[in-house]
Amino acid sequence: MAGKLYLCATPIGNLEDITLRVLRILREADLIAAEDTRNSIKLLNYFEIHTPMTSYHEYNKIDKGHKLVEKMLAGTVVALITDAGTPGISDPGEELVRMCLEAGVPVTSVPGPAACIAALTMSGLPARRFAFEAFLPADKKERRAVLEEMSEETRTMVLYEAPHRLVRTLEELSGVLGEERPAAICRELTKRHETLFSATLGEALAHYRIQEPRGECVLVVAGRSRRELESDRRRVWQEMSVEEHMDYYESQGIGNKEAMKLVAKDRGVPRREVYAYLVERKTDA
Repeated sequence: MAGKLYLCATPIGNLEDITLRVLRILREADLIAAEDTRNSIKLLNYFEIHTPMTSYHEYNKIDKGHKLVEKMLAGTVVALITDAGTPGISDPGEELVRMCLEAGVPVTSVPGPAACIAALTMSGLPARRFAFEAFLPADKKERRAVLEEMSEETRTMVLYEAPHRLVRTLEELSGVLGEERPAAICRELTKRHETLFSATLGEALAHYRIQEPRGECVLVVAGRSRRELESDRRRVWQEMSVEEHMDYYESQGIGNKEAMKLVAKDRGVPRREVYAYLVERKTDA
């Protein structure tokens, strides 16, 4: 009989945020897989939990993942915990979940704290639609590509950042998204020195250039307005000739009629105008 994987959310700062169900699962599980056993032992000792622990982290996630799956297939119940928050959110837990699902091991989540959700809900920015970016890539080329994608994003964006890199990231975001973009910087969430700095990216940058940031940071940044985005796109299309615009779509294998419809929509004109223009150009030629 197969075991099971429990994804157990642990506090991101305040120990009172752990749920009764998480405490029960951690006590009843056969094994706890922890991102950093040295960190997690403090949590387990505080709640007098004596379940055996093993390490599962970014640098052993493949080999250890296979071993954990073998144990669960043999009937072991494993509780996965991260250093803080919900396993699988910006940590190697997602790899273990994938392995379990492929092997047929049942997986369930025992919900609780998540820094990205805590910051989003207290930011005052729109929360109905949001994009979680986690940490920006370290690779320069990949980082630049992600920032370019973010410049087109209309949803609220949530990012994680270490305090010593906060100013650099704010500089990059201000350069790509604009200094006037609304944002909220949340630090030390649920802890004694929790702070929320609500301002524009430019104001946040000026503040943290003077005030050295401390503690893990979550940045919540407003998305671009749809009206502004549509205006910019239309300006780009209008810099093209209608023929170039048609070629753009037809080169992707889109039929003439559908391409004409898309061109008309992009340029904000009736389709008959595009058709009439193309017929006139063809006649002139």
